[in-house]
Amino acid sequence: MEIKVVKRIMEANEQHAETVRQRLREAGVVALNLISAPGSGKTSLIESAIRELKGRVRIGVIEGDPDTTRDAERIARLDVPVVQINTEGGCHLEATMVLRALEEIHIDGLQLLFIENVGNLVCPVVFDLGETYRVAVVSAAEGHDKPAKYPALFRTAQVTVLNKVDLIPYLDFDEEQFTSDVRRLNPEIPILRVSCRTGEGVREWVEWLLGRL
Repeated sequence: MEIKVVKRIMEANEQHAETVRQRLREAGVVALNLISAPGSGKTSLIESAIRELKGRVRIGVIEGDPDTTRDAERIARLDVPVVQINTEGGCHLEATMVLRALEEIHIDGLQLLFIENVGNLVCPVVFDLGETYRVAVVSAAEGHDKPAKYPALFRTAQVTVLNKVDLIPYLDFDEEQFTSDVRRLNPEIPILRVSCRTGEGVREWVEWLLGRL
């Protein structure tokens, strides 16, 4: 009985994800699903892209969070459309939530849509949101073992962002091991080294985004 319930939930999510995908395709919007642990810098990555692309690319943001609107408030200060999804303690976004958010953000005028998922390296990987690309974000402060411990994210992502690289000299972070583990899971995936604080790698991040449009 329990297995049937889980299966029905997943089947329903897949149907909603396909509806999201079709809606995005019709509107000509590229959607990125950013997945990471809490505090890895997803919001900062989105902010850096908005600052670099403002005036050139029409951007919208869907913010996922268990409770607050703090990240959405940060994005709104950059004068782009943003919709908050509060999961009320839930550990991931589901496609039906994104489908409802699309009605609020009016995607027909957009080219690029960021979906900031809830901070979690397990559950968000299981739920297809209908996104165009999946972005794995890891901060150096989390340690180099995340790809080995949470392989599903790195197998299914189209790009890995190693964020907060300015901290590496002060950490016990083995970047060679990190890179080797990511490559073992996904040999062709680009690995972008970024520091939103110093600006290192932001240009490469933005160029990768432009290459997807």
